[in-house]
This record gives sequence, C-alpha cells and structure tokens, in this order.
Amino acid sequence: MNRPAIWSEQKEILFEDNHLLIVNKTAGTLVQADETRDEPLSVKAAEYLRLKYKKPGNAFIGVCHRIDRPVSGIVVLAKTSKALSRLNEMFRDNHMHKTYWALVGKAPQTMEGTLVHWLVKDPMRNVTKAYPQKHQQGQRAELNYKVLGQVGHRYLLEVNPITGRPHQIRVQLSTGLGTPITGDVKYGAMAPLPDLSIALHARRLQFKHPVTQQEMDIVAPLPDAEVWDPIRSGEMVS
Repeated sequence: MNRPAIWSEQKEILFEDNHLLIVNKTAGTLVQADETRDEPLSVKAAEYLRLKYKKPGNAFIGVCHRIDRPVSGIVVLAKTSKALSRLNEMFRDNHMHKTYWALVGKAPQTMEGTLVHWLVKDPMRNVTKAYPQKHQQGQRAELNYKVLGQVGHRYLLEVNPITGRPHQIRVQLSTGLGTPITGDVKYGAMAPLPDLSIALHARRLQFKHPVTQQEMDIVAPLPDAEVWDPIRSGEMVS
C-alpha cells in the first residue's frame, strides 16, 4: 500500500526524528477532530507513521498545540509520550518563539508595535472578542508586529505572539490595528479568498528540542495559493 500523497517528505514534512514530526499544514485541514468529523492532521500523521514504519497497530501521535483550520504553516506533533509532555510544558510556559506572516488590506497607523488585549471566546459562535482593558472573563493576550513591506494593495506583517490564545492574531490585528487579515470574514475582511483560507501563515518556530536540547529553527514555505504569489515572486516593496 502506498503512502498518502499528502505526506511527501520533500514538501509537507519539515522535520522528523524519533520524537518529533513537524508538518507544514495546508489551510483547510483540522489539527484535531471536531464535530465536522473531517479527517484531522493528527489522524493523517498517525497513518503516515504506521505506513512508513510498517507498524502492525496504530502509531502514537500527540498534539501539543493547534493552529486554526483556515491557517497554514508549522504544526509540531509528538511521536513519544516523553516529547509530548515536555512540549506541552514548553508551549504553556511560552518557551516557543513563534513567527507568523499575515497579509492585510491596509497599513497600520504604526509600522511596528505591541498589542495587549483581554480576549473572551464565545464557544457557541466560535468567535473571540478583544477588550483593550482587563476583562473579568478575559485572558490576557500579547503580540508584537511589524510591517515588512507592501505587495500591491496589501501589506505583509510579521507577527510574534507572546501568548497563545484562540484566534489571538486574527482578532488582535482586526480590533487593535483595524487591519483584518485578508480573507478572514469572521473578523472583518470584506470578502473570502477563493479557497476559503485566510492569509495567515505560521512561518517560523524556534525552540529547544524537548529531548535532545538541540536548537531548532523551523521555517515553513508559503502555501501554493494565489494570495501569496507576489511574495514568492519578489514583488514586495519594503
């Protein structure tokens, strides 16, 4: 039986060793199962390992963090329980340096800065609201951003979230900067993208390997989507 084409080791697999499997997730793919019952990344990864290593039963895959379904980019999966436990601690204690790229429709008033909000999620509607002042039910959210350049009528932002909250980058850019992410109609974009993705990509992750303590610096290539074509072709003006 051939391995699924999605697990091309030249493209989707960014790193693999005995403890970690790091994947460049495509937009539209769930990380973990939800009520839609669509096949999530975790199941595809377990099947990839089962086939690659000819395992007689199910392969272990641990999910230690998630990125939203319409977002592309780096997802770290654990192949051992030891790695999973330590990765959970690292994400919880903010020992992961995360870098996202976002395309927005207008330039922020300030070309770089820090945003702090208190976020309250409505699980029934799956939306998050950002408050500029401390909110009793809110979680504190902080990120740094800077404008990398202009691409046609859009602007490329580099975002470094300090905390990891649901929909954090999406709602903070929209509420705090007035710059919704391209295609993100849930948070104020005027229109969806053709593939229903949003122009947010988990670009880079820097951390210490949870078992070997090796310094890791993982970069995810941009998706093969039209909205990112000008970046790949070097049309950005800084």
